[in-house]
Amino acid sequence: MRPSQKSNHLYPWFVLSVTSLGVLLVLLNVGTLNVALPVVSQHFNVGANFADWIVLSYLLVNTILILVFGQLSDIYGRKKLYLIGMATFTIASLIIGFSPNVWVLIIFRCIQAAGGALVITNTTALITDSFPEHSLGKGLGINVLVAAVAQLFGPVLGGLMASTLGWRWVFWFNVPFGIIGLIWGIFTLRSTKGRNSNGKPDVLGGAIVFLSLGGLIIALSEGSTLGWGNWLVLLGFLLFIVLTPIFVIIEKHVSSPLIDLTLFRNRQYTLANAATLINFFSITALTLLIALYYQATFQETATQAGLKVLPVTIGMLIISPIAGAMIRRIEARLLATAGLITSAIGLLVLTIAISPDVPYSVLGIGMFLAGLGCGLFMTPNTASIMASVPENRRGIANGLRSMLNSMGQVLSTAVGLMIVKVSLPDRLKDVIYVGSSTGLSTQDLSQIANSYRIAFMVLFAVNVLGIVLSVLRGKK
Repeated sequence: MRPSQKSNHLYPWFVLSVTSLGVLLVLLNVGTLNVALPVVSQHFNVGANFADWIVLSYLLVNTILILVFGQLSDIYGRKKLYLIGMATFTIASLIIGFSPNVWVLIIFRCIQAAGGALVITNTTALITDSFPEHSLGKGLGINVLVAAVAQLFGPVLGGLMASTLGWRWVFWFNVPFGIIGLIWGIFTLRSTKGRNSNGKPDVLGGAIVFLSLGGLIIALSEGSTLGWGNWLVLLGFLLFIVLTPIFVIIEKHVSSPLIDLTLFRNRQYTLANAATLINFFSITALTLLIALYYQATFQETATQAGLKVLPVTIGMLIISPIAGAMIRRIEARLLATAGLITSAIGLLVLTIAISPDVPYSVLGIGMFLAGLGCGLFMTPNTASIMASVPENRRGIANGLRSMLNSMGQVLSTAVGLMIVKVSLPDRLKDVIYVGSSTGLSTQDLSQIANSYRIAFMVLFAVNVLGIVLSVLRGKK
């Protein structure tokens, strides 16, 4: 054990209690808004374009800053940045509820995303630093379990609060828990110096990755609405294509890069991270699309739609602690691959079955399998990544892992919504977000269901690619 663990063998579990509260808070926020999005859109009277960015603004900023903050945590210390993140997230949540228009809401969603990025970036690194190797899998497994609980209750709470208390409480709900988490973290976490205190923040790399990924997300989200030949869409793709190789070149020559490219010499590390991106890409859009589908197609309330997506997170909730316990007995590659295969089966069920006439139980089975596979994949894959890097590079390694998680989420959301919109006539695009007060014809229902089928088909195809990469990482 490390010295800190000898002095207090309970300290790792105190750390886990702090980080679990942070994970619970941040991921609840994502799930609650996914279901409450139509209520928020109706309140501000916005169509498909702005409705997209209520969700995407958070995911985009969170994705980019996770990578930047991973480096900063190595330089300035985990505790300090974690607590700043909790405070920022809590204050932004309070202010969002007072937003007079959608622009203010989106701006403070970005600030909220910055706080969330600080929390998520340091969560896994704090756990890895405090737990001894023989129980690290258990700690990470519980962390994934807490994430599954947040995703389980997020849609239900979001739907319930939006339907009864109003959309503001979707954000105000975070405030008391944020205050508790901040105080508990102040008195629990031990102050530590940065593990790479001689490093300097890679400001140029952060700016380039922001423009590159921002351009890609703007292009994907707006292409189906503005047209793929629109100047803004073309500019977004151009920024991504031109700046990505420039970012790689810069990272090779700076003294403290955002991404330590030398880590990618290890094939297992590289393919495990690639599988991480694909896993989250293939699963994240699922809950959002299903919730929107039932609100648009069957005019269900946000509460009802939130209950409809429970099978995804129930699957994660069941398997997460089991996956953590199996790490020491079964090779991580096999567990992770089995998880991806299970998710692929679930996505295939949804692709084939989705239709206004199909019973919910069939779609529920597909969602349950997708969630089960995701939960089985996450813990062994995370443990193998974090255990493969030096202690003073864990912040960067976890920043990249977390960034790929978030990148998978934002791409999944952007691509999923883009596919649904591009497959529908203009008159039905806004219906996806705000519903229809006049009801939909049988033909309309079929068109909407088919657009979702195409989206699930793409998610399934990407998941299959993840299976191949997971297998190719090789034996331990």
